[in-house]
Amino acid sequence: MTVAGDGDHPADPGRELLLLRHAKSDWNTGAATDFDRPLNVRGRQDAPRLGKWLYTVGLVPDLVLASPARRARQTARRVCKALGYPRESILWEPRLYEAGPGTLIGCLQALSGMPRRVLLVAHNPGLEELLRHLCGALETPADGKLLPTAALARLAMPADWRRLESGCARLLGLVRPRDLPR
Repeated sequence: MTVAGDGDHPADPGRELLLLRHAKSDWNTGAATDFDRPLNVRGRQDAPRLGKWLYTVGLVPDLVLASPARRARQTARRVCKALGYPRESILWEPRLYEAGPGTLIGCLQALSGMPRRVLLVAHNPGLEELLRHLCGALETPADGKLLPTAALARLAMPADWRRLESGCARLLGLVRPRDLPR
């Protein structure tokens, strides 16, 4: 498995998809529903670090598509602030909450304007299932978590967002907050 820690990337990878699982959430807030669970301290720290890293290595998205669940909203806003991406430009897609790979693919296929690089902020297990669908067989890390909280997978995608068949993408890198410089 490739780890994208140094910022190197192909000269012209074409279309890219950045899959970001929301940062670590707080289970002890008394939130009325799972949808309303906020980030915990670590999550509030990891999200901007990831955004800063994305900016530093030149992986600024053309479009950010995010789940409106509280922890995903907080993650997307913190990442985008560090990236300099306008928060009013984030597209909040209700279907991304608890979405399986079919729904996630449908949301990507519906993109208009054919953006070159998309950041998708959502939840597991759907994101991991989408990653495995798009890239085919992937080695599971020793800890059993392909996409733990605040992990980002970078994929080279087909030229057309509407063509997202199984195995159509290539994993360019996978980064976790612990891999990032402090």
